[in-house]
Amino acid sequence: MKSTVIYLLGFFCLFFFILSVSIAITINFTPLYTFDITYLNIADEIGMTKEVILKNYGVLINYLNFPWITELKMSDFPSSEKGLFHFFEVKKLFLLDYVTLVISGIGSILFLNYLKRKKGMWKLVRFFQWGSIIPPLLIVTLFINFDTLFVLFHKIFFNNDAWLFNPSTDPIILALPEAFFMHSFILAFGVIEFLFIIGYFISKKQWVKYEKKTP
Repeated sequence: MKSTVIYLLGFFCLFFFILSVSIAITINFTPLYTFDITYLNIADEIGMTKEVILKNYGVLINYLNFPWITELKMSDFPSSEKGLFHFFEVKKLFLLDYVTLVISGIGSILFLNYLKRKKGMWKLVRFFQWGSIIPPLLIVTLFINFDTLFVLFHKIFFNNDAWLFNPSTDPIILALPEAFFMHSFILAFGVIEFLFIIGYFISKKQWVKYEKKTP
């Protein structure tokens, strides 16, 4: 019974660590936005230079990332009270992800150490194998109907309509087109897939060793 609970909690921690670290990497991967400014013609669409857009984007990301930054004030993008409230809610989700990353990371380390002591690292093979199937399916779904998923995502994580920005009062939305968010989701799922594959090959080696020792 005790070992069953340990395994359940361990797999739970591993899953949320992979998820939270992938989200953390994605939301801080500025090169993606830098690329999209050019790829999506954002600078031309809003009539600002790439440098100015990136400066304001940096202000936004710093606000979302750091709890001690309590005020969002982008020099070239005015914000309405409704817009600021939405970004405050997004900030709470960012911080929740970091807390999840730390807690699940500690739990994952303890679980991996437990498996190492018990010579049971091979038991992770199925977890990583099955986990690696999910991200590709989600990426395909994104390409098929991202609009619906994007709306569903906001309805799940926000209990209001503050995320429906008005470009005239919150022009920052023009610098953050929906396509950028789709690319961000694809990147996040790509990182998740990468981590599952790495985990699979590492645990697969342990599986092979276990099979050789088993009569």
